[in-house]
Amino acid sequence: MNPMTDRSDITGDYVVVKALENGVTIIGLTRGGVTKFHHTEKLDKGEIMIAQFTEHTSAIKIRGRAELLTKHGKIRTEVDS
Repeated sequence: MNPMTDRSDITGDYVVVKALENGVTIIGLTRGGVTKFHHTEKLDKGEIMIAQFTEHTSAIKIRGRAELLTKHGKIRTEVDS
C-alpha cells in the first residue's frame, strides 16, 4: 500500500446520531491547521443520521438530546433543562 494514497488512518469511522427531541443540530468541523464549521444538519425526534469521519471532517458537534452509536459504544448527550 502506498502511504500517500492510503487514508484509512483518518477515514472510515462512522457515528450514528439519533435525535431524542426536535431540533438536534449536528455540526461538522474541518480537519487541518484551522478548525472551521463546514456542514450543519438539523434532526427532528426519531430521525437518524449516519456520519463518517473523512480527510475533511475531523470532529462533529451535537446540540440537543441525542443518542450516539460508535464503535466505542453508546453515548447519550446530557442537556440541562
